Amino acid sequence: MSGPGPTRREPVAARVLQRFSGGSSEHREDELVVEEPLEIRLGDDPLAVLMRTPGHDMDLAVGFLFSEGVLRDPAQLLLVEYCADITDDARGNIVRVRAEGADPKAAEAARREVYASSSCGLCGKTTLATVRLLAPDLTPPPSLAASLLRSLPARLLESQSLFARTGGLHAAGLFDQQGNVELVREDIGRHNAVDKVLGAMARDEVWPLSGRILVLSGRASFEMVQKAAMAGIGAVVSVSAPSSLAVDYAREAGMTLAGFVREDRLNVYSGEVVP
Repeated sequence: MSGPGPTRREPVAARVLQRFSGGSSEHREDELVVEEPLEIRLGDDPLAVLMRTPGHDMDLAVGFLFSEGVLRDPAQLLLVEYCADITDDARGNIVRVRAEGADPKAAEAARREVYASSSCGLCGKTTLATVRLLAPDLTPPPSLAASLLRSLPARLLESQSLFARTGGLHAAGLFDQQGNVELVREDIGRHNAVDKVLGAMARDEVWPLSGRILVLSGRASFEMVQKAAMAGIGAVVSVSAPSSLAVDYAREAGMTLAGFVREDRLNVYSGEVVP
């Protein structure tokens, strides 16, 4: 399913800075998270350009197509590969997905007419009407324990190796309903981290992702909750705030949504959580 890859593009780069502390300063080298464009092609047709952190690019491309409803079944995937017939500067920054039965309307709705920045997964959408995708019916999760949900952000942080080096990445983690981590991905973009998780599971032919909990290192926007719903995930936990639209969508879909989750507290906006 995957083609050969190019020379690895590193997710971290060194830059010299001047640090002030007290009454003195020094020049030193610091590690920064890399931000580069990734072009996603469906067949030979360019579909989107996402600003992302290099790493797990094929997962990101596949996850993007699944979370946007362009693909819905792992059996549709034929090949995922880096494009080789390109310039050296672009090598490692263009991924081609070959698939059968892709939804042309969803593909057109997902098309980015401009660069999608690492902070906004919806930038470049032609209209807001294209945002509300038809997600599959969700099976409501069982009542989850507050103590379990409060423990998940710390477990996510334990797997954030690049964040420990740079302090500049978001993360998304997939957990089972007992709190065991299944997969964690990091990226400078919150939505990219989620798509990397979804793409990895789809490429492993584990789909839909019912019975899982999605844990986010940042805020729970509408798009993040929608991505979870598209994958059949019934519970989303965020260390920050949800948006009003995210709460409305979670309630409509029958999802559990918790925000401001810490070791000693959490807010439940949708679903049933027990003490």
